[in-house]
Amino acid sequence: MMQFDVGSELRRVREARKLSLRAVASAVGVSASLLSQVETGKTQPSVSTLYALVNHLGISLDGLMGTNRVAATPLGLSPVGSAGSAPDPDGNRRSDSVVQRREDNPVIEMENGVTWERLAVGDTGIADPLIVTYEPSASSSLEGKMMRHAALEYGVLLEGRLTLRIDFETYDLEPGDSFCFDASRPHLYINAGDVPARGIWFVIGRREMAYQSLSDLGHDDEAEVRPISSAVDVLQAMKAMRPEKRR
Repeated sequence: MMQFDVGSELRRVREARKLSLRAVASAVGVSASLLSQVETGKTQPSVSTLYALVNHLGISLDGLMGTNRVAATPLGLSPVGSAGSAPDPDGNRRSDSVVQRREDNPVIEMENGVTWERLAVGDTGIADPLIVTYEPSASSSLEGKMMRHAALEYGVLLEGRLTLRIDFETYDLEPGDSFCFDASRPHLYINAGDVPARGIWFVIGRREMAYQSLSDLGHDDEAEVRPISSAVDVLQAMKAMRPEKRR
């Protein structure tokens, strides 16, 4: 895995936007000194602070982590449109436009024991796929404040236990539990257990896309009944079998 220098990249984007440090800090609700420490690598942002910065600067997570720039080639990714990588003559594992080797996964270690490990995104840029780890007592906000950002979040918990708060609802997630919600709703993740909580997240947002909410992706209340003849039909049938929402 490759530790990603999120601070210097945030500074690069801010300066490219010709925004002052104080203006950005004020806009996202943090002190100028804290933002300066983040940009210089003296401290790491919390999840909520990082999302606030990403949203304010108008970039996606994969854009922040460099996968859409030529400078990202040290990750071992072939240029967009390439047919993939040929076997390395030395037998070394190499990432290409289809497969990203685990040792090439960019990693962001945030404040309070939260880690994001970015998975392969190819050349589509539709979603930000992440392996997310919350260490014991870790949360997405040090202050316990709920965060909001322009995205849809899907995920499944693989290990440990994690508490998800959305609006006035609280969900205790166990391994195998999955979730899906509009991240513009106030939410917070907390690991109140004594073992790390680990799962896979898909964050969809900050792109020029037609949908604005979950209903626009087909999460409506009525499912059309039709013969199952393809993988798409299977997914539609599974969607229709989802449990009724609690009143």
